[in-house]
Amino acid sequence: MNNETRFAAPWSTAVKVITFVTVLVLFGAALVVPTLMPAGTPALARWTIAIGLPLIVLGTLPFLVRGYVIERGELRILRLGWHNRIPLAEVVAVTADSDAMRGSLRLCGSGGLFGFFGWFRNRSLGVYRAYATDPRQAVVIKLRQRTVLVTPENPAAFVAELNRQRGA
Repeated sequence: MNNETRFAAPWSTAVKVITFVTVLVLFGAALVVPTLMPAGTPALARWTIAIGLPLIVLGTLPFLVRGYVIERGELRILRLGWHNRIPLAEVVAVTADSDAMRGSLRLCGSGGLFGFFGWFRNRSLGVYRAYATDPRQAVVIKLRQRTVLVTPENPAAFVAELNRQRGA
């Protein structure tokens, strides 16, 4: 029996705008800046900019969050070509909180390019791991050793399903 439940990870307007502008600026700069460099600029410098700037986008792309799946005693966070697994046995509490990311400081990760993912910190949660695409849809998952934040399409249904599958 397949007891899989999927939830989309819709992008907020902020993520869409940040991603569009960042991709446009980085790819545009990669095309324009090398041609504006003074004569005599080493070819390595030109190639570093022409290749390096798009690599920022391409290097971030695999980490974007495509959705969430709850099944067989685990939460899977779907990425581009891979996923993260969180055993439901480690879950202590799960709550929907649209303000959970408010006041967060990004410690390491993406601050809007394809989403908000990585390590963040704020007063209410302390240090937490975010797999977010729309902070207004935040669900806080307290695990035994850490805190995780996800942003599924329907936070209330996600919380209910995660609690159902973990037997809470």
